[in-house]
Order: sequence, then structure tokens, then C-alpha cells
Amino acid sequence: MDNEYGDAGTAAEAWVAAEAGGDAAAIDKLLTDDFTGVGPLGFVLTRDEWLDRHASGALRYAALRLAEPRVRDGGDHAIVVALQVGEATYRGHPAPGVLRATIVLRGTPEGWRVAHVHTSFVAGTPGAPPIPGRPS
Repeated sequence: MDNEYGDAGTAAEAWVAAEAGGDAAAIDKLLTDDFTGVGPLGFVLTRDEWLDRHASGALRYAALRLAEPRVRDGGDHAIVVALQVGEATYRGHPAPGVLRATIVLRGTPEGWRVAHVHTSFVAGTPGAPPIPGRPS
């Protein structure tokens, strides 16, 4: 599916760029109405809650990018699995610098939109739990 963002990988990159810039209006345009986000501690956010983190200024990125993206295009949906690498704070507290992200995109008449994001810690990276059985 082609649209203003090209393919699903390009749409995922556009979403990450909007997240990095704290651009709630751009993020709003890129999320589906039924978007759900799951954070690395297991919390679940609705679309409005996800957007509010930026609109309120609670979440601030100094940098954010996708690394090692793997895109699986299923026609009207796509899945991007990548490392989300950045520097951020949430309510003034440092956030993990590396997360594994699974991004589910849905093809819509308006183009690719992010329907779901699930992030998890990458053991052994700064801000994440240690690798089990290894000293921290």
C-alpha cells in the first residue's frame, strides 16, 4: 500500500520522528482511532493517553530513532519490529535508552496509520533490568 508516507516502514519512521519532536498534532494524524500502546512496564495507554504524554510535556525526547527495523507487509496491515533508541525523560525522570518495539500499522484510505505499539526492555542496556544470572 502506498500513500503519503510511502510504505509501512516509512510511516513508522514518520511516527518516530513525530514522537521525537513531541509533535502531538503529527502523532494524532498517524494513530488510528482505536490505537493502543503498551509500555515496557506493562502499562496500557489509550490513544488519548498516548497523545497526552506529549501535549502535557510529561514525555520529552532529546533524541529518538528506529534501528534494525524489520518490516512484514501483510497487505492491509504491516508489522515493524525494531530497536527504539533514544534519550528521553518522563516527568523529569530518565527513561530507558533502548527498547524493543513492535509497531502494528493498518492501511487506511488516508494511508498507513499506527494501530498498536508494544515496547519492552532490552536486558543489559542502560535503564533496563540486568540480564538474569549476570552481575549488574
